[in-house]
Amino acid sequence: MSTHNKIPVAVLGATGAVGQRFVQLLVGHPWFEITALAASERSAGKRYADAVNWVIPGDPPASLGEMIVQPLEPGLDARVVFSAVPSDVAQEVEPAFARAGYAVCSNASTFRNVDLIPLLIPEVNADHVGIIARQRVERGWPGFIVTSPNCTITGVVMALKPLDVAFGVRKVFMASMQSVSGAGYPGVASLDILGNVVPFIKGEEEKFAQELRKMLGRVEAGIHTGANVILSAHANRVPVFEGHTVSLSVGFETAPMIEEAIAVLRDYRGPAIVRQLPSAPPRPLVVRMEPDRPQPRRDIDAEGGMAVSVGRVRPCPLLDLRMTTVTHNTLRGAASGAVLNAELLVAAGYVE
Repeated sequence: MSTHNKIPVAVLGATGAVGQRFVQLLVGHPWFEITALAASERSAGKRYADAVNWVIPGDPPASLGEMIVQPLEPGLDARVVFSAVPSDVAQEVEPAFARAGYAVCSNASTFRNVDLIPLLIPEVNADHVGIIARQRVERGWPGFIVTSPNCTITGVVMALKPLDVAFGVRKVFMASMQSVSGAGYPGVASLDILGNVVPFIKGEEEKFAQELRKMLGRVEAGIHTGANVILSAHANRVPVFEGHTVSLSVGFETAPMIEEAIAVLRDYRGPAIVRQLPSAPPRPLVVRMEPDRPQPRRDIDAEGGMAVSVGRVRPCPLLDLRMTTVTHNTLRGAASGAVLNAELLVAAGYVE
């Protein structure tokens, strides 16, 4: 795509932590150009430089400092909107933009498990964009909504997808160790998390099961069928700043040899349509063979934060195989994943 014909995009919730990530990622993007920023009434009408309290690494882009923050309503000069608004706000705002003809790439959980709305990881289920045509017809929307998954289950599903294709995933046990950045800003109170582990994150375990089955399922003629996978999950908040770690045990229809499983993980590249997208990592999965890897401090930045690191692949005495995954939760698991979704929509002809 010519840099002179970039697609105009907007960020909804541009002053929040995830919205800031969107802004950071989209400045200088080869296909997209930020033409509007929108936020709540508290920020609307202000210069972006005055409205934003920048909380992520680096500085806010000077090129956007003078842009006036708009209200969260259609009328923005954009064809794609990246939504980083809270779930309760998304309930009203995102359909309004879809009704107005925008392509909505949402990071909110609100519509992830609605049958008519794709829940996408391009390397995993790019073909699920086929739901969009039915969504438009049944909702009467000229635009549409696609969603990104929960930041923790993202890495799990990416690791399970090639194993499912090769051996048939049937049972999954997982225990997550989720960083404090996954709770947003200002996140978890320091007196609750420092030197501590909190063995409960509201709604997470239910999301894991629903979203895993949806993304590993299939779409035929716009109809989605969930995968027949049983999942048991424990969600834990740990005193790590960034990067979600998950310990997994997996049972298969056909149990693989460990060497076979490692080869499948190492060789996985995803569908051809995804491999040439600007944000797609050369290796979606990075397999670590050291006995003590992956670790969030050392591995979250693999492939620019877009790869899932997988290690400790070994036999399981209860199921068939054990392994550990590490995912950059604010990049692959949030804003970068949604940007990759938008790139897929362009490549597949849903955004022009």
